Amino acid sequence: EVQLVESGGGLVQPGGSLRLSCAASGFYFSNYVMYWVRQAPGKGLEWVSSISSLGRVTYYSDSVKGRFTVSRDNAKNTLYLQLDSLKTEDTATYYCARDPYARNLVLKDYVPSVRGQGTQVTVSS
Repeated sequence: EVQLVESGGGLVQPGGSLRLSCAASGFYFSNYVMYWVRQAPGKGLEWVSSISSLGRVTYYSDSVKGRFTVSRDNAKNTLYLQLDSLKTEDTATYYCARDPYARNLVLKDYVPSVRGQGTQVTVSS
């Protein structure tokens, strides 16, 4: 069974930082492109970032480019998202997501259906 478990969310002031983690199990993690997506209150799911199976290719949405950094540790089956220079508009539930197929195709603006339960990030003073 595929499991994706996010952690690391919390309440942070504007300008602050957080590091989100996603522990993956139930599949061969290093074979899959991974994604981060988020959902702000009252809004739909929004693609945030993509990372290739070996971590060599990364993409970011314009809204987070230069502030967020995606990475992965395939030896630990873990995906990360470093959030820096946080803004109030970054407040959302953040989900890690797995590509539905073990393919070498890194997409932008893509929201996979295989997702974890999410971790809440609240940016407020």
